[in-house]
Amino acid sequence: MWRGTKACFVVTLVCVALAGVCLAQFPLTRTTSPGAAKVVSVTGQVSALRDSQPWALGVGDTVQLQQVIMTGADGYAVFQVSDGSTFEVYPNSEIVFRRTPGNWKDLVDILIGRVKFTIQKFGGQPNHNRVITPTAVISVRGTVFEVEVEDDEATTLVQVDEGQVEVQHAKHPGKPKILNAGEWLRVYKDQPIAKSPVDKGSVFNAAVRALSDALYTAVYRNRIPTPTGSPIPGGGGGIPLPGDTGTTPPPPPPLPGDGGGTTPPPPPPPPPPGA
Repeated sequence: MWRGTKACFVVTLVCVALAGVCLAQFPLTRTTSPGAAKVVSVTGQVSALRDSQPWALGVGDTVQLQQVIMTGADGYAVFQVSDGSTFEVYPNSEIVFRRTPGNWKDLVDILIGRVKFTIQKFGGQPNHNRVITPTAVISVRGTVFEVEVEDDEATTLVQVDEGQVEVQHAKHPGKPKILNAGEWLRVYKDQPIAKSPVDKGSVFNAAVRALSDALYTAVYRNRIPTPTGSPIPGGGGGIPLPGDTGTTPPPPPPLPGDGGGTTPPPPPPPPPPGA
């Protein structure tokens, strides 16, 4: 009886030791930290700054609190947080994820570009989040809306597809404005929000937005990028950023009529005299 118990004890110690070795070889990474955002869809050039260096992002990667996310001219990505809410980052954008330490309600700071948010509710209850730009503070309770910082003056466009948002000017204190579904508001750097009218929108504007989203769906969400070389270290298989010398540039496209890049056949010999 003792021999069997002793044998089981020895086997248990061996298993624990092996588990310790495995954990030492594969330590927990920063991706397990709470509050991170997970990449659920990506195409084109999308990266996050880590230790001041851009790292390409791929599906399944995570973005930590206070990290900067950047997209190139062909970049598009969808991120999901722990409550199921998502935000879509469109091309030529730069944002900061959860910039304020300890405040998870401040979801995204948009420096430039366009981001679309789908904020989930908790059992039908409001889910308070904030989106911040240099000129506007947008408070949400569970809705679908878009925010775009349009230019170097940080002009901010807020459009609501579903639900309701509250918009305040970041520089000029005053009474906020409430936007409902189908309404939009443009916030200017040096103009109090009280002077900015709320546009009720129109059927034409709604159709334009719907067409824009459909084009993004067709061009970005459903397009599978073709790698042109090794991804940036730490990336998840995304397209390398400019300046990545580890990649081999693709060959130039064939000229029109050259047979798809093959060597053209020699011209036929001239006919013999008298023929």
